[in-house]
Amino acid sequence: MKEFWNSRYGDSVYAYGKTPNVFFKKQIERLKPGKILMAAEGEGRNAVYAAQLGWDVYAYDFSEAAFTKAMALAEEKLVSIDYQICSLADLDFPLAHFDAIGLIYVHFPDSMRTQNHRQLTAFLKPGGQVILEGFSTQHPQYQKLNPSVGGPKMPEQLYSVEKIQNDFVGFKFPILEEVEIELNEGLYHQGRTKVIRMYGQKKS
Repeated sequence: MKEFWNSRYGDSVYAYGKTPNVFFKKQIERLKPGKILMAAEGEGRNAVYAAQLGWDVYAYDFSEAAFTKAMALAEEKLVSIDYQICSLADLDFPLAHFDAIGLIYVHFPDSMRTQNHRQLTAFLKPGGQVILEGFSTQHPQYQKLNPSVGGPKMPEQLYSVEKIQNDFVGFKFPILEEVEIELNEGLYHQGRTKVIRMYGQKKS
């Protein structure tokens, strides 16, 4: 899997573009800047945008090629981000350290999804926010019609409202919905599909 992502991110073109995800952009602009953790952040488009808004940005991904692209984008946009080449299991942040967490197209298989989401949210302060967008369990029918929309091909890596409610126990959900959207993100997210969007707040 690491080899796949290094290959995808190894090209000079940004695989998912340089601009932030639409939903992430809308939600992060509403929040007062603080510390944010961007999970499996890839080439850095969302982390860099958060830094441009004044956030203290931490990010991780296991792809060395992703790191290189993210740091180049940060330099281009004249911001700094703290980006680690590692996996979730390697993170050693204090508990309740972050004001927000970004999970944009981070698809864990069902066998580890709940555990990973709860491990991540242990790093979140009471009252902190999670911004999540990921492909819905309805995604494969769109993918069959248009492979250019990208995304996982394994059903166990896809999201539903029920899965999110199960994983983020102890959260309020100002936004939690399945919605049909038109993706226009770089080379690999192009076309119509259904996604799960969640803006959640950890209860105090």
